[in-house]
Amino acid sequence: MIPHHDANLSQEKPLPDKSGYTLFNPTPDNLMREIGPDRPDKTDSPYSVDAGHFQLEMDYANFTYDSPNAQRDFKYESYQIAPVNLRIGVLNNVDFQLEMEPWTWQRIKDKTTGAVETDAGFGDIIPRATINLLGNDGGFFAIGLIPYVKLPTAQDNLGNGAYEGGVEFPYAFNVPNWDVGLQTAVACNHDEVDDGHHADIANSISIGHAIFGPLEYHVEFFGDVSTEKNSEWIGTVDTWFTYQVNENMIIDSGVYIGVTAAADDWHPWIGMTWRY
Repeated sequence: MIPHHDANLSQEKPLPDKSGYTLFNPTPDNLMREIGPDRPDKTDSPYSVDAGHFQLEMDYANFTYDSPNAQRDFKYESYQIAPVNLRIGVLNNVDFQLEMEPWTWQRIKDKTTGAVETDAGFGDIIPRATINLLGNDGGFFAIGLIPYVKLPTAQDNLGNGAYEGGVEFPYAFNVPNWDVGLQTAVACNHDEVDDGHHADIANSISIGHAIFGPLEYHVEFFGDVSTEKNSEWIGTVDTWFTYQVNENMIIDSGVYIGVTAAADDWHPWIGMTWRY
């Protein structure tokens, strides 16, 4: 969800100087920008959390389903409880984040042999940071930089056991009555077949509009292309609703829908964002 900054107002009235605010000298409530969570879409926000403030972004629960097809001879199902992204504003234009998966259950059934594997436990941890480069507190255009690294902490075969990382470039346009966000991301991921690493390049666009009052509807188009040999591109169409309870809390619910063979078929969720 992209905050609605008033581009005209920012041009007529000089923006306050917030550069002196830090984790230990928090931004006053009256100078805080509108809440701008990274969730629930794959297109992250270019806006950082205000210095000295916390933001919790989480699914209450989600489900992933993928049926056998020409590329895979297995059926995949998984449930997650409370996967979370904890964010804290460090500087006016920088926040630090920690993504965690406290509990995941997954079931894989081989279509050919009928063998079933079930695993459950704690997932990987991903430290990240949002660095806003332009437009954090106003203007027509905003862009950010999000570097991250994945730590292989997953239990019971829930991860691939490899260190991975990358960088995302989210950007947004301040269009009246619309949420318009885009992102390009480059990742260095472990090979699925061999022992090396390869690059993945993902692009997405997210568009939202108010239905009435604080209720908004959103749709997103996402594509991920891997440079690994014989890999297939991943494409999804994602759709969801958000409801802004107050200036510091948003609830959301929706589904990612796979439109290519390599993508998961369905991934519905319900979640929230809360800021303090």
